[in-house]
Amino acid sequence: MSRNSSSVPEAKGALDKFKYEVASEIGVPLKKGYNGDLTSRQNGSVGGYMVKKMIEAQEKEMASK
Repeated sequence: MSRNSSSVPEAKGALDKFKYEVASEIGVPLKKGYNGDLTSRQNGSVGGYMVKKMIEAQEKEMASK
């Protein structure tokens, strides 16, 4: 997750929950705390799949309007 101080604090919890759901879906053993034992590929796949799902959700929302 971004460590950007300008991000919306209320969204942090929801994004963290989403991150763990996505990791579970794609079989990445992400856990709270230290994840240095995971490869860059594993971590990147979580972020990439999160973006893919967010874009799909937005496209569906836009199409329904």
